[in-house]
Amino acid sequence: DGTAATANRLARAQNEFGARMVRDNPGRYALFATLPMLDIEATMKELEYALDTLKADGIGLQTSYGDKWPGDALYRPVFQELNRRKSIVYFHPLAPNCCGQLNYGTFPAVVEFPHDTTRAVLSLLLSGSFAQYRDIKWLFSHAGGTVPMLSGRVDYFARFRKDLERFAPQGVAAELRRLHYDTANAAYPSPMAALLKLVPSSQVMYGSDFPYVPTGPQQQQLADLGLSAAEIDGIRSENAMRLIPGLRG
Repeated sequence: DGTAATANRLARAQNEFGARMVRDNPGRYALFATLPMLDIEATMKELEYALDTLKADGIGLQTSYGDKWPGDALYRPVFQELNRRKSIVYFHPLAPNCCGQLNYGTFPAVVEFPHDTTRAVLSLLLSGSFAQYRDIKWLFSHAGGTVPMLSGRVDYFARFRKDLERFAPQGVAAELRRLHYDTANAAYPSPMAALLKLVPSSQVMYGSDFPYVPTGPQQQQLADLGLSAAEIDGIRSENAMRLIPGLRG
């Protein structure tokens, strides 16, 4: 129903369920615990419980919450604590309040999911979150949405800002290259070509989008990219296990 109390309850239930899956299947799963994010005090408590009691491997967030994106000052205490803990923070998109009802002739996720990933990345970039929270390991779904294609455009216009040093001390491209990206429903030639021009394959890991997208065709798309066997092995498993040691069992 959109209330903070409901978000708090659902976050705890999901995290308990995920922790049981990890315990019951050692070495097969890792847990990105969810945070409610509507009530910051409750969010901080759930963060502590998830990482200290449930031993979650990282945190999984949405790209936006209502009319706020993750660089909003409201979430500063959350990211400060995640930075202190050197956490992995994974973002999955959704269709936000602003644009989820736009009628493209298809369901909103087709267009809005990749765009909301880009909004989240820009929010974190321009708020200085990427520059400030250097110990967070950031992971974004769907090859970063439209980030790879727009990276040069963002870099160009950012250079006109007087506060560039605050949010991109080594330039916008350097900040975007520090991020990790997955291939969920994005292993097509065009998005992967753009992504692999932005970051090395070591920053890319397999994402399935299962059960919404079949895994077989995506595996074949990866195989058809013309990458080396070592690069493909990295994307399929090694990069994720390096980022998330719990996956090694």
